[in-house]
Amino acid sequence: MRAICVFCGSREGARPSYIEAANLVGKTLARRGISIVYGGGKVGLMGALADAALEEGGEVVGVIPEALVSNEIAYAGLARLHVVGSMHERKKLMADLSDGFLTLPGGYGTMEEFFEVLSWAQLSIYEKPCALLDVEGFYEPLSTLFDKMVEEDFVHPEHRSLVLMEQDLDTLLDLMERHTPPETKKWIGPRDR
Repeated sequence: MRAICVFCGSREGARPSYIEAANLVGKTLARRGISIVYGGGKVGLMGALADAALEEGGEVVGVIPEALVSNEIAYAGLARLHVVGSMHERKKLMADLSDGFLTLPGGYGTMEEFFEVLSWAQLSIYEKPCALLDVEGFYEPLSTLFDKMVEEDFVHPEHRSLVLMEQDLDTLLDLMERHTPPETKKWIGPRDR
């Protein structure tokens, strides 16, 4: 993988481990020679991620809507900062520039970004890995929900494998590198039972 899109919070969160994880991701991707594509902010986990990667000499590419630039939260000094017109344009460009998606803890926006690319993966729009870094069990409740979705027949069992989740970053990155999309395609409309 040459570039990974990182979704993460624009806040720091309640635990120091969240900032530590953002720092680790930034440094590790830079050391592996993998560019970071992210939301272009200088605040919260986003800012920590970019700072850490830049300190290691990594390439960081930001994609930010004009409305957020004018609020002065854009990170100056990135390799590239793409300013777009809307959140929809932002997500599309971030996805197009990336070979995979890695999600750190975050709030509604982070979840919305992750679920959109996961839905695209389920529909085979993209065949890129979708990963959650499970910092101190942050994503365990979500993992339980994914299992429930399969159990209740809202998600095909093979599609459960679309979500890669680990607490160890190196293990997660290795899984992303080896990712193979499931052969089962998402059905559209009624399906045979």
